Amino acid sequence: MDTRVKHCRIQIGQVDTFYREAGPERAPVVLLPHGYPCSSYEFRNLMPRLADKWRLIAPDYPGFGYSGTPDDFDYSFDGYAMWLDQFVTQLKIERFVIYLHDFGSPIGVRLAIMRPERVVAQIIQNGDIPYEDALGPKYADIEKSWSLPDQEMRAAMRKAVTEENFRDEFLNDVRADLVGFIAPDLWQLHWSLMTERRRDAAADILFGLKANRQWFPQHRRYLQQHKPPTLIVWGPQDHYMPEESARVYLRDLPDAELHLLDGGHWLLETNLDEVISLMRSFLERIES
Repeated sequence: MDTRVKHCRIQIGQVDTFYREAGPERAPVVLLPHGYPCSSYEFRNLMPRLADKWRLIAPDYPGFGYSGTPDDFDYSFDGYAMWLDQFVTQLKIERFVIYLHDFGSPIGVRLAIMRPERVVAQIIQNGDIPYEDALGPKYADIEKSWSLPDQEMRAAMRKAVTEENFRDEFLNDVRADLVGFIAPDLWQLHWSLMTERRRDAAADILFGLKANRQWFPQHRRYLQQHKPPTLIVWGPQDHYMPEESARVYLRDLPDAELHLLDGGHWLLETNLDEVISLMRSFLERIES
């Protein structure tokens, strides 16, 4: 069985899109939208480990990784969801399990809401949650800028797009003895790909966090109405999404399978074997 990861390009609208793919073409699909400030690179180790039975597909968003950064793209959660819908449509992916991590959660759930019948199940791993009362303390720092006029708030967000902040995003609140397992490539690679245009794009999506708060009820309604089979795999060492952020999903998904691991926001760096074991078991049950 060939489990190697292929590196591919496709034109999605005006976006020259890079994506990684592994696994048999006719196998059940696991869609892997990435988090911020990352790219499909975050799934580089996961994909070959599951490619014996599943087809794993991880695109780079416009303005991230190796995808293009067109001037006229809508760099918002809605814009990314529309682009992701075009991506799966062009690849003729009719049904998939979706992995929701970081900003991939509000983007991926927007995709799910468009056509809920496409989503076989969801795997939530430290994804941005739709529950205001269970956000971690780091969100309070972000919210301080929300009282500013829009132009000043966007400028503050752009100023926050720095290599130092990229490093802080990846190390987050992870315990000191686990820091060595988080590859510095994560922030150094992604910062090396930064341009002035990409800083604008990153500022746009960070600026959109305020408006995204008003979207939380739609996210919760989707969970309540459709109750997709759900695996929650969580690293509690996370300033943005601590343990409470994982448990709060059980309000709307009481049958979800929840696992708290000894790690933080980037579990695929620190707890890969455990995540793969849990995902494999979950995917096999879904498939059966």
